[in-house]
Amino acid sequence: MAQEEKKEPWLNYLALTTVVLAVCATLATFKGGGYSTRSILVQNQASDQWAFYQAKSIKQSLAEMDRGLLEREAHRGGKTSDPAAVAALKASGDRIAKYEKEKAEIKQKAELLEKERDAAQRHGRPFGVAVIFLQVAILLSSIAALLKKKYVWVAGVSVGLIGLVEFANGFLLFM
Repeated sequence: MAQEEKKEPWLNYLALTTVVLAVCATLATFKGGGYSTRSILVQNQASDQWAFYQAKSIKQSLAEMDRGLLEREAHRGGKTSDPAAVAALKASGDRIAKYEKEKAEIKQKAELLEKERDAAQRHGRPFGVAVIFLQVAILLSSIAALLKKKYVWVAGVSVGLIGLVEFANGFLLFM
C-alpha cells in the first residue's frame, strides 16, 4: 500500500475561498452584463426621444416660417382684420405652442432616460472591476494549489478581497 501524502489544513481553506471567489465572479459577470445591456437599451431609447425632439423642432420651425409668411401677407394687403387671415394666424400660433409643449415633454422623458442610463453605468463599472480582481484571485489560488505555496494563496485572497469590495460596491455604490 502506498502511503498517502498528508494534506495540509490550509488547502481546505484554499478550496473553499476559490469556490467563493468563483461564485462571486460569476455573479459579478452576470450583474455587470445586465447593467451594461440596460445601459445600451436605455441609451437607444433616449436617442430615439432626442430624434423625436428634433423632428418636433423642425415642425415648429416650419410653423414659425408659415406664420411669418401669413403675417407678411396679411400686412401687405392691409387686411389684418380679414377673418380668414386671423384664423390662419391663430391656427399657426396654436401649432407652434403645441410643438413647444410636446418638445418640453419629450425633453423631460429623454433626460430621465439619460439619468437611468447613467445609473446603470455607475452600477456596471464596479462589477466589471470586481470580475477582473476575482479572476486574478482565482488564478493565484490555482497556482497556490499547484505549487502548494501558502503565500501565493494569501496574495490571491488579498486580491480577492478587493474584488469582493468592488462586487459589493456594484450593488451599494459606496465608493
